[in-house]
Amino acid sequence: MLIDRSVLDDIASQLAAQPQDRMRSASIPIRLDPLDLAACGSHLTGFAAYFGDDDHEIAALGSAWRTDAPYGEERFAQLSEAVSGIPIPDDVPVLVGFAFDESGAVRPEWDGFNASSAVVPMIAVRRTGTQTRLFVTLAPGAANFEALALLRQLPAERQDRRPRAADHTIESSPSPGTWEASVADAVEAIKVGAFHKVVLARSLRVTADVPVRPFDLVRRLRTDYASCFVYGWQQGAATFVGASPELLMAKQGDRLRSHPLAGSAPRGVGEDADQAIGEALMASSKDREEHRAVVDDIVARLEPIVAELSVDRVPSLRKLTNVQHLSTEIAGRIGGQQTVLDLAGVIHPTPAVGGTPHGDALAFIRKSEGFDRGWYAGGVGWASTGGDGVIALALRCALLRGDRAWLYAGAGIVADSEPSAELDETRLKFRPMLELLTES
Repeated sequence: MLIDRSVLDDIASQLAAQPQDRMRSASIPIRLDPLDLAACGSHLTGFAAYFGDDDHEIAALGSAWRTDAPYGEERFAQLSEAVSGIPIPDDVPVLVGFAFDESGAVRPEWDGFNASSAVVPMIAVRRTGTQTRLFVTLAPGAANFEALALLRQLPAERQDRRPRAADHTIESSPSPGTWEASVADAVEAIKVGAFHKVVLARSLRVTADVPVRPFDLVRRLRTDYASCFVYGWQQGAATFVGASPELLMAKQGDRLRSHPLAGSAPRGVGEDADQAIGEALMASSKDREEHRAVVDDIVARLEPIVAELSVDRVPSLRKLTNVQHLSTEIAGRIGGQQTVLDLAGVIHPTPAVGGTPHGDALAFIRKSEGFDRGWYAGGVGWASTGGDGVIALALRCALLRGDRAWLYAGAGIVADSEPSAELDETRLKFRPMLELLTES
């Protein structure tokens, strides 16, 4: 078994000592890579998840409690209220995720992914720094053996499985030419004052003759993009995976933090070339305008509800494996009882994924893109019943369903945007996930 029998006995004793008509939770220190839990057990349950970065990882199997907030403007407030009322210890993780659009996902490939969701895992492994704990949580009336039986089915060790050779077909939605025409339309609309910025996305559908193993892909993402927020959210037969460089919102105690990225350029070959490209990005008036629109919008939304707010005066460069971005950290202190979900709802969707002004940009996106963003450019992360948490923007991602994968990438369009250059930016953002999916 993946989990030692003595650990299971300890968990069983803790659960047995608690009233069965209430939600029960037990935990114990454990030596285990959290991702092994999801990779080894995802086939045994309808829900499995992983979310992590260098400092903090959570993996989950099964659900002891779940809510899917209604569609509309109040989804974040309702989700926050629901999570705050769960009768569990504050250190039991709650996994959260939500769609880009308040109306949620509608196309069949997104079946099971709601406008917003929160799940208390039946089984979770959480690493914070060097400390790792196993959590087992049961719904009122649930028998202890449900979770223990699932834990006993986990194999003794994870087996590395090399992907089998596969043939692939790739389809673009919309076509590159159609998308460039939409970018040109957006530029004209911006020049006549319809809005200031809009983020237009495109999608690739990759079909293979061999199904992808989702959490094996998550493991590759964790290895290759260790500085990013890596995630996998399995909902039934589909899994949403990615490695996002962008923090939407984090809250710890009365402190909040957001780290928007906007303005992009490729990495250079060699240190000198890379430095020259980075310096050109920093000097680009088009990219600085795009970035400033994002930062100013987030600050304007947060200022009325926070006690303090500090913003970097000049953006810095965030360098990833194949791309570099302009980056600004926004930090502050909350002035009330806002939770991480409340704060995320205040700023989502930021102009980094939507546009400005918000309503006009979203109307253009809905009219122009022609596909369902689903959870792409939404959020994924964790929250606690006490209101803390970390939520990343769901970027650099793919939705996996059997032998098909849908990839998503976008570019920020402003008055100086050139359609061909923006198309190249989306290709740059597609490349890491596309290479992983087609490398066999």
